[in-house]
Amino acid sequence: MQKTQAVASLGQHRLMLPAWVKAALSANDRLKVYLTVLQSAASHAAHPHRDVPDLSKEVSAAGMNTAWLHELAAVARRVDEALFVPDLPRLVKGFADDLAIMARPVLETTVAGDEWHRRVQHRLDGLGGLAADRLNDPQIHELTHGHRGDGDSLHLLVMDLHKKINKLSAELASEVIAGASVWELLPQDRPRVEAFMRGLNRTSVLKFDHPGLDTAATRDGERLLIQNDIGTNDAHVLVIQVAAHAITLTYSDLHRVRLEFFQTMLEPFGAQWSGLESRTSADLNQGAAYSVATAQFDCTDDAAVEAALEGIGSRIVFLIDWNRARKRLQAFVEKDDAIVILAEAARLDIGHRAWLQVGGERLIFAAMQAAGEGAFRIGDRLDEIVGVADAHAFLVSVMRLACDALRSGQPPALVADETRMLLARHVRQRTSEFDLLAEHASYCQALAQAVSDGLAHGAERSGQAATELATRSKAWERKADHLVMQARDKAERQPRWRPVARLIEQSDDVADALEEAAFLISLIADHHLKGWNDEVRKVLARLAGTVLQATQDQVKALAIARTLGSNGESVDNDAFLGATWRVLRAERQCDALLRDARRVILGAVQDAPSLMLANDLAGTLELASDRLLAAAYALRELAFDKAGVRG
Repeated sequence: MQKTQAVASLGQHRLMLPAWVKAALSANDRLKVYLTVLQSAASHAAHPHRDVPDLSKEVSAAGMNTAWLHELAAVARRVDEALFVPDLPRLVKGFADDLAIMARPVLETTVAGDEWHRRVQHRLDGLGGLAADRLNDPQIHELTHGHRGDGDSLHLLVMDLHKKINKLSAELASEVIAGASVWELLPQDRPRVEAFMRGLNRTSVLKFDHPGLDTAATRDGERLLIQNDIGTNDAHVLVIQVAAHAITLTYSDLHRVRLEFFQTMLEPFGAQWSGLESRTSADLNQGAAYSVATAQFDCTDDAAVEAALEGIGSRIVFLIDWNRARKRLQAFVEKDDAIVILAEAARLDIGHRAWLQVGGERLIFAAMQAAGEGAFRIGDRLDEIVGVADAHAFLVSVMRLACDALRSGQPPALVADETRMLLARHVRQRTSEFDLLAEHASYCQALAQAVSDGLAHGAERSGQAATELATRSKAWERKADHLVMQARDKAERQPRWRPVARLIEQSDDVADALEEAAFLISLIADHHLKGWNDEVRKVLARLAGTVLQATQDQVKALAIARTLGSNGESVDNDAFLGATWRVLRAERQCDALLRDARRVILGAVQDAPSLMLANDLAGTLELASDRLLAAAYALRELAFDKAGVRG
């Protein structure tokens, strides 16, 4: 797809005449290559012992794929007085597509039904009627000859269109206003274009080395039309119509969430949005759906019109690479929080492009790695360690550092150093007592993940897989035990560690139960699977999956508990309570799942050892959920005490 098609799809054909001319000239180059290839194919088929001419330079200059065109000429041959071309449909489609592109500016500026329309339609009809794999000599002649006395041909039509397009291009009197390409404006249009460009130019530096933000403007009857191509994506365009004191903005985007972000950014300037819809077009976004929305700005006077246009122009740069930045931020914060951070960076006129350009997520990961032993472990997310509010503030600050550095010509290495120092300050606010708890909880989560994955992938059917699961789980359980001993040692020396030691001892019961579950799977794999079926495996897998979710919520609750009371954020408090209540719900679900599991096991398994082990496994998994509930209640007490909350 091309930008010209995107803007045309929004109904603003007048804006696209210069772009259509430019596209037509490129199509002319490709059509000449196609004609040369067809002539080479005919010549090679007539004289197969001659080498096929090397057209790689011509093909490359036209921005085309070399391989299939060279192959087409090389494999052509004469069959039954005709030229046999195996890839002929592809060549014919190239002729038809580029003829339509080349003819468009001519047809749009001439009267329907005149000679140009008749000649182009005749050629398109002729191309559509060709056979799938061969051309006879009259057909080749009608496509390729360039002699005026022999009647019309595709070659002659291309030559004539080229002359007409060159003349049309010369007639387009162009002017540049503050960087916008304009034509046929009225005097009252100039200050409005200047206002839009004033806003655009004020923030356009924030795109740094990214292409985009080219602007075109023209007059169409009673309306001033302004179009901005934003970036490089095909379906990402913006068209503005200004009539009297009313502004209508039409915006298309293949990312609906980015469109919604843009809607929010323009509301302070008076945008009233309507008409959000999903569209598809074979020529746009490779046929995939994209979203289109319309905003209306009802202004009171010329000054209000110019203020709105300036505001619109100033926000466009923050759409460039927006989705990429959003996805990168999601490695550190929740999805919605990533959008909040991008909105704040736009509000502060910082943007995200500088951050992406100096390294993006790699910058943050490097700072996390350099934060010191124990500060971050693999898989830790930033907001879970330093809290949601601190994570937001840190990431916005890093974007500011990157923006300031690039605008002042400083090297990216300086941004990396400043990012590490900034993160170190945030990390120092952490409460060290929670380090051991978080590490122990990560072992519980790893044990739960291993057991859940083992049941999901049928580890009980493989002696080797089950033995590896049991061995790995035993090693993790021993490491968890070592953390318990560390907490006890600290509690003996420092009273403030005593609640932590009690909590980690309760949490260790979870690790013990999960390690026992892994061991039971290894016993079941030792020829004690009699009567097991998919229903037995599924119900046990659901039980293990629920326990896994509870361990993940416990890890999240621990991460949030670090910051409770330190920043006064009610969001953190709500998130902490939500995580602990999910552990409670998981325990209740496991109670019900245990009953379901026993009913299924009793109905399917008759062999005594197999029955006993399956029941023991179900009971052990439910026991792990009980122990998690006890640990969650203990964590609540510890966190409330730390935050100064009394029950």
